[in-house]
Amino acid sequence: MNKEQVILLVEDSDYDAELTLMSFKEARISNPVVRVADGVEALDYLFARGAHADRDPGDLPAVVLLDLNLPRVGGLEVLSAIRAEERTKYLPVVVLTSSDEDKDRVAAYSQCANSYVCKPVDYNGFAAAAQDLGLYWLVLNEPST
Repeated sequence: MNKEQVILLVEDSDYDAELTLMSFKEARISNPVVRVADGVEALDYLFARGAHADRDPGDLPAVVLLDLNLPRVGGLEVLSAIRAEERTKYLPVVVLTSSDEDKDRVAAYSQCANSYVCKPVDYNGFAAAAQDLGLYWLVLNEPST
C-alpha cells in the first residue's frame, strides 16, 4: 500500500467534490484525494488503464468514496466491477450519495458496499460526516491487506 493513504473520490458534481475536499481540510484529513468524475474514469484509475495506465495497479487507495449517480458507468456497476476483481474485491468502498432510497441502499449492500452514507444537505452536517468517515476508514479501520 502507498505510504500516503490515498482517498479515491468518485463524484461527478464539482460542487459536492469541493464540499468534500473542504470538509476533509476542516477535519484535518490531510490524505491525498484523487477525484474522478465518472464511473469509467474510476475503473480506469483502479485498474490502471486508459488515462491512468502509467499508475501502479497494486497501489490501491485506502478507501473509495463512491457516488451512485454517475455518468457513463453508474456507481453500482463500478462497485460490481471492484468486487469482481481479486485484487480489489476487499477494497473499502463507501457509497456517499444523496439518495436515501431503500432500493439504492439494498442494491449497494447487495454488491458488498462497506458502508452507505447519505450526503447531509447542510455544510455542517456534511463536514461532520466527512470527519467521521476519515477517522473511521483512515485511522480506526483495519484493512484486509
